[in-house]
Amino acid sequence: MQTQLITGILLGAAISLLAWKAGALSVSGAVAAFIVGSLTFGLGGLPWAMLLLTFFISSSGLSRFGTQKKARLAEKFSKGSRRDWSQVLANGGLGALLVTIHSLPGNYEWPWVAFAGAMAAVNADTWATELGVFSSLQPRLITSGKIVEKGSSGGVTGLGYLAALGGAVLVGIVVAVNSPSSDGLILVTVTTLAGLFGSTCDSLLGATIQAIYHCPTCQKETERHPTHTCDSQTSLKRGWSWLDNDWVNFFCSLAGALSAALLWSFL
Repeated sequence: MQTQLITGILLGAAISLLAWKAGALSVSGAVAAFIVGSLTFGLGGLPWAMLLLTFFISSSGLSRFGTQKKARLAEKFSKGSRRDWSQVLANGGLGALLVTIHSLPGNYEWPWVAFAGAMAAVNADTWATELGVFSSLQPRLITSGKIVEKGSSGGVTGLGYLAALGGAVLVGIVVAVNSPSSDGLILVTVTTLAGLFGSTCDSLLGATIQAIYHCPTCQKETERHPTHTCDSQTSLKRGWSWLDNDWVNFFCSLAGALSAALLWSFL
């Protein structure tokens, strides 16, 4: 166990450093990734490491895909593709907690399944965001079906949901391959459904109570605060001021974790 922990710390440090040099993480993001990675790799070993790496590598890669088109939507999003500490913890903090619980005496299986659901949810949501913007159709608000601008919180498209399905299935396959359980098909199914559920919860929160601001100069909605990309002061238009995109991502991972654990307990 001691050797695994040391190896995990070294692996967490190496990946965080490489990601920082590649521009995928800010300095604070690299520090947070080191902590999350060290706990996940060191306490969980290869199976847990593979799930976290699947999310991180695939999501980071997709964030660099079609950067010119995405640049036109930057005004909508609160942050860029270079993740800071709060983004890292929003997506991986719950997983670090679950692997810590898993390492305690008791040998429970539910933290592993919950971790799979959390990773599937954040991966599905990231894939939906990164690929959904390329849809030829305008997104519709998930709560009302109203057509909204691309990049709007709570807006969904068929392509986005297809991307979410792909992100969740990928994690499900990695879970099945690295799981000590022989119920591979059940694990893929549970993980995929949990991933889609978490991603859908993310969209619902974005359409209802996530903090959305208004830029008086551009006359557009945005997640950015206190200033927009034009440097104008933004004001709260709707939602809860504390519920920013990082919190929404955390609740997305929580929804995925809880739904996976519940589904697994019934199957």
